[in-house]
Amino acid sequence: MIHMVKLCVGVSTVEELESYRDQRAHWWGADYGEDVHVHRTRMMPKRGAEMEGQGSIYWVMSGSICCRQPILRLAPYTDAEGKDYCDIIMSPDIVRTVPYPKRPFQGWRYLRVEDAPPDLEAGANENSAEIAAELARMGLI
Repeated sequence: MIHMVKLCVGVSTVEELESYRDQRAHWWGADYGEDVHVHRTRMMPKRGAEMEGQGSIYWVMSGSICCRQPILRLAPYTDAEGKDYCDIIMSPDIVRTVPYPKRPFQGWRYLRVEDAPPDLEAGANENSAEIAAELARMGLI
């Protein structure tokens, strides 16, 4: 199993991501007829079989990995101009993680299971995330 890490461009908080996740699929005409969150990216992952139904996409916001969404499957998409894309079809559930600093990068990267930040406990709030982020920066978690 492998995960994916990607910048959540134009989104600075988990709450902002939650506020529009249901609309996103319709922006590209990628309506899969079910309650999913869809993100379109340029390249199909070569290790996609290791992600589908097993891995998650870890979102980087404001310089930190903040949350993840389970990847249900990957679907090829070709636009009217013949360009190929990959639709990442995810669970609409957004799971907060211990914030881990992550420098900017383009596209997406693979994230090994052992390098993925742990989930925050259920019921954790904004203060819990800030405290966890500070502990992570100090190397204590």
